[in-house]
Parts: sequence; structure tokens; C-alpha cells
Amino acid sequence: MGPESAKSFPGQQLVRAVPAVADQPAERATQEIDYGRRGKGYIFGAFQPATGEAFTAPYAGRTIVNWVDFLGRVEAWIPPEVERVHAILDNLNVHRATDVLLFSLAHPRWEFVFQPTYAAYLNLIEPWWKVLRSLALKGRRFETWDQIANAVADATAYWNAHRHPFVWGRRRRHKPRRQTGVARLPSVA
Repeated sequence: MGPESAKSFPGQQLVRAVPAVADQPAERATQEIDYGRRGKGYIFGAFQPATGEAFTAPYAGRTIVNWVDFLGRVEAWIPPEVERVHAILDNLNVHRATDVLLFSLAHPRWEFVFQPTYAAYLNLIEPWWKVLRSLALKGRRFETWDQIANAVADATAYWNAHRHPFVWGRRRRHKPRRQTGVARLPSVA
């Protein structure tokens, strides 16, 4: 999920659109300025789109050691009957380190697929990060990094309890089905 720091995260606040007194202007949503220098860390995540199951783990930094440790935790999380694991990654130098190559040699079912630069939309975990931020962080104030890590763990547990298959692309709206059998001729002007 990238670097997150203990701070206030904006959310939707209830604002009276119609003032109580006729000559008073409507209220405006405001939030206290918060620079959030109270601790930071990184949330690493794995996602199975077919089932909707997610796994997150907080780390103090984005280092090669933490990344390889996370891969080991994901290896333990994925059922052993899964024959192939396709990890879709961006081109961060941590993802291409020698230790990661050694991990892939030790775990032959893993295949690392690097997405093209500026193509984050190809990775299905990206829209899920948006959902996780909404569940865990939106509209809350955090004093410490541990509070953020606990909120993310609670949101991930909530998601996994209510998970569903995740489909790539826009949400499909229901359209009325067309009548079969009779074709419409184009109108001639």
C-alpha cells in the first residue's frame, strides 16, 4: 500500500447544506491540519482475485529483507495444493533483488510477472488497496504506527469475512436484454 504515516485521514463529514437560520450561510467541511509525523511504515499485501481473499502485513520499512520475509509469509498463506503462484509486481528495485531471485529458485511454483511502467491498472491489487484504505483509514486519526497496523489488520479480517471474487474493470451495470428475432432497420434520412 506504500508508505503510510500516523496522521488524520480525510473522510466524509456530515455538513448541514441548509443553514438553521435563514440569513446564515451553509457550513463548509473543514478538517484540522495534520502533518502526521508520528511514525510511519509500509503495508505489504497479497490478493487472490478468484476468491477475493487478501493477506496484509505491516513492516517498518520497504527493504529487501522485509520483502523476502513477506514472500515467505505469503508462501505459508497460500494452500499447498496450488501448483502455480503468479506474483504481479511493479519495477521497484526491491522486487528484483538477488534475494528475491534466490527465493524464486527455492520455491519453484512462484512466477514473478513485472508489469510495464505506468501500468498500475493491470495489477488487480491496486483497486483493492483503494477499498482497504476506505475500510481501514478513511475518516480516522491515528497517533501511532501500531494503530494503523491494527486498523489494516481489522479491515483485512473484515474483508476476508465478507470476501467475493474480484473482477477487473468497471462495474457492469445491468442493461435490459434486447428482444431476439426481429432486427431493426436503420432509419433513412
